[in-house]
Amino acid sequence: MASNWAASLIRISNHEVETLQKRLAEIVDRRQAAEMKVAMLDAESEAEALQAQGDVQAGWYMIGFRQGSKIRRDQALLEIDQTLIEEAGARDALAMAFESLKKYEHVAEAAKVARAKLVGKLEIAALDELGLRRAAAGGR
Repeated sequence: MASNWAASLIRISNHEVETLQKRLAEIVDRRQAAEMKVAMLDAESEAEALQAQGDVQAGWYMIGFRQGSKIRRDQALLEIDQTLIEEAGARDALAMAFESLKKYEHVAEAAKVARAKLVGKLEIAALDELGLRRAAAGGR
């Protein structure tokens, strides 16, 4: 079993990794929602343009519609760009946290192996001492 300090570091590190994974998932969800919004705005614009074909009055309406649609589309594209930057930062933070977790796990495992070797040496020494005492007691 890992020592208390190692177990605590691993537990804290695991929590950090899980928290960062949730944060990354939320950012990806926001980006995908913005991408979906752009796709929907494009489809809506295409549908309105098809409906307005051949309708003179709709031509005036379409000028305002296109301007409003372009503004909404540009806002969604900006949101995508911002979430991509945020996503890259979250991925970097997650990679660093995961790397730290692996280091802590490696150190804990190395300490466990070293402890097992020490216990083995102590047991052998105790058995050797017991053998020497028995030999000394029998040799009298």
